[in-house]
Amino acid sequence: MRARPSRAVSLLVTSVIVTGLLVPGAAAQPTGGDPASGPDAAPAVVDLAEIPAEPPVRPAPAGGRERFGADCDTEIDGSQVTAYCHNGWTRTDLVSLHVECDRWWDVDGDAAPVAVGPAGRVTLTARCWKEVRSAWVSHRRV
Repeated sequence: MRARPSRAVSLLVTSVIVTGLLVPGAAAQPTGGDPASGPDAAPAVVDLAEIPAEPPVRPAPAGGRERFGADCDTEIDGSQVTAYCHNGWTRTDLVSLHVECDRWWDVDGDAAPVAVGPAGRVTLTARCWKEVRSAWVSHRRV
């Protein structure tokens, strides 16, 4: 199966061709008098299959780095915050729930770190007296 050229490559080739037509003096005849390169010559044909494909959007992770960090989902229900974390990696992760309350007089909360072992799950909870402005989970290596 032949790979299709990407839209970015097609736009790049088109812009190069259009720029060549718009640059002053680009269509001037060379001094050698070669009829194949004069203003009456046929336009150059570009084979899009010869243009290399652009690199992937997300580069592959380095082979030497170990993957780390539990996957956490945070839910805010009124003044209650709950984070559900699952560690799918082989290293233990220390997770902490941080809550920022909306009212100036309400105390923000930073929970103590909880260890989540390999393939482990943990539920973290916190609350404000009134509304919650934001909540997030931080991660540390053991």
